[in-house]
Amino acid sequence: MTIRVLLADDQAMVRSGLRLILEDQPDIRVVAEAADGADAVALARQLRPDVCLVDIRMPRLDGLEVTRALAGPGVPDPLRVVVVTTFDLDEYVYGALRGGAVGFILKDAGPTLLVEAVRAAHAGDALISPSVTVRLLRHLSTTGAPTARTPSPLSERETEVVRAIGRGLTNQEIAAELFISLSTVKSHLSGIQAKLGVRNRVGIAAWAWENHLMSGG
Repeated sequence: MTIRVLLADDQAMVRSGLRLILEDQPDIRVVAEAADGADAVALARQLRPDVCLVDIRMPRLDGLEVTRALAGPGVPDPLRVVVVTTFDLDEYVYGALRGGAVGFILKDAGPTLLVEAVRAAHAGDALISPSVTVRLLRHLSTTGAPTARTPSPLSERETEVVRAIGRGLTNQEIAAELFISLSTVKSHLSGIQAKLGVRNRVGIAAWAWENHLMSGG
C-alpha cells in the first residue's frame, strides 16, 4: 500500500529535499505541496492524504494552527499530522502534540527518522525525535507548581505501558520490555485510550507527562 503524503513548508528547497527523501522509498508518494498554512489546510481537506508533514513557521497559518485545523480536538475525522521543524522549543512541541499531531521531528534528524515517522503515523503509531522527548520530559517535570494527584483510572500494568509510551518506546519495544505479546500491548493501548479519553499514543504520552507519571512518582 502506498502512503500518500502532503508536504507543507514555506521554503521550496526544503520541500524538494523532503520529496526526494520520501519518494526514494517504494511505499511513499508525495501527492501535494503547500507553501503556506492556509493552502496546506485546503489541500489536506481536499485530498485527505495519509500523512501531512507540516512545518511550524509558515505564512498565513503556522504549523500549530494547521495541526489544530486538521487533527485537533473536535475535528470529526482527523488527519495524521507530523510536525517537521528546525525549532525544538518546548512550547512548539507541546503545542503541536496537544493540537493533535502524531509526531514531531527535527529537520536535522536525518532521512531515516523522517521516513520512520511517516510510516509510524500511517500505522497509527507516533514518532517523536528522541532529543525532543527528553527535552520535553525534563521541561514538564521541572516547571510549574505541583498539581493535585487524582486517582489513576489505570491498572498497574497499564501504568507501565503508559510510562513506556512516555519514554518513546514502540509497541515492539514495550512488548519486549514487559515480556508480553504484541497483541497484548495493542489491547492495553485500546483500553488506555478509552479510559483516558485520548485518540492516540501521543495523547497517552501527554497525559503521562501532565500527571507526572514520568518522574517516578
